[in-house]
Amino acid sequence: MDNQTQVSEFILLGLSQQPLQRQVFFSLSCILYLSGCLGNLLTILAIILDPHLHSPMYFFLSNLSLLDICFTSTTIPKMLVNHLCGLTTISFSACLAQMYFFITFGAADSMLLSAMAYDRYLAICSPLHYMTIMSVLRCTLLVVIPWISANLISMVHAILMSHLSFCTNRIPHFFCDINALIKLSCSDTQVNEMLVLVLGGPVVLISFVCIMASYTPIAVTVWKVPSVQGRWKAFSTCGSHLCVVCLFYGTIIGVYFNPASTHTTQRDMAATVMYTMVTPMLNPFIYGLRNRDLKGALQKLLLSKNPFAQPL
Repeated sequence: MDNQTQVSEFILLGLSQQPLQRQVFFSLSCILYLSGCLGNLLTILAIILDPHLHSPMYFFLSNLSLLDICFTSTTIPKMLVNHLCGLTTISFSACLAQMYFFITFGAADSMLLSAMAYDRYLAICSPLHYMTIMSVLRCTLLVVIPWISANLISMVHAILMSHLSFCTNRIPHFFCDINALIKLSCSDTQVNEMLVLVLGGPVVLISFVCIMASYTPIAVTVWKVPSVQGRWKAFSTCGSHLCVVCLFYGTIIGVYFNPASTHTTQRDMAATVMYTMVTPMLNPFIYGLRNRDLKGALQKLLLSKNPFAQPL
C-alpha cells in the first residue's frame, strides 16, 4: 500500500538548494518584487489622479496593475520571509490559501487581458461607437466577471486539493503550485488533473484565442491607414499589450498545458518565474514607456509637490 498521510505542513524547497544561488535569487526576487509593486502602484495613482486618463482603456490598465500587485504578493513575500528567517515550511491551510489566491489572481489576470484586447478592438475598428458600447456598466462587468469566475475556479481546486493525501511534504518549488501538489499526492488525482485542463483551458486558451481574434481586424484596419505616422500611432496603443500577452500566455501554456512527460522541475520553475515575477514587473514599464499620455501622467505625479491637490 502507498504510504498515505494528511500532512500538517509542507517544506518549500525554493528556487535552489545552493546557498550562493539562493542568495542571488533572493536579491533578484526582492528587486523584481519591489520594482513591480512600485511601478504598478504609481500607474494606479497616475490614472486615478489624472482626469484625462479616466477612460475605459486606463480603467482596465489600473485593474491590471492591481491584479499584478496581488498576484506577486501571493507568493514572493512568503519566499523572501522564509529566506530571511531561515524557514522553509508552510502550514497545510496556508498552502491551500496561497494556491487559492494564486489561481484567482492569475485567472483574473488572464481574462482581463482578453477584455483589454476587446477594448482596443472597439477603439480602433469602431471608433465612432466606442464610447457608446464601452459604457460604465459594460466596463464594470468586464472587470467583475473575471474576478467572480476566477474565485469560483479557485474554490473548486482548493476543495478538491483539501481531500487529497500526500506521500511527502517536500514541494520542489518556491510556492504551493497546483501541479507540484498534485505530483506529491498518493491519492487518485485524475479528477484534479482533468479539472486543471477543463477549468484552466477556457481561462487561458479561449482568452488567448479571443485576444488573437481581436488583433486580426485591428491589424487589417491599421494596415489601411494611409500615412505611416497614423499607422504607427494607431498600433502603438496595442504594441505594449501584445508584449504582455506573449510573455504571460507563452509561459503559462508552457507550464500547465504541455504533456506531463515533457515537464522538468527546472524548466517549469524558470517559466513560473517569468509570469510570477518578470511579467508583473515589466507591465508598468511597458505601458508607461510606450504610452505618451500615461508617461505624462507619471511625470506629473512624480514631479508634483502635492499630487493629491485638486485642480482649481
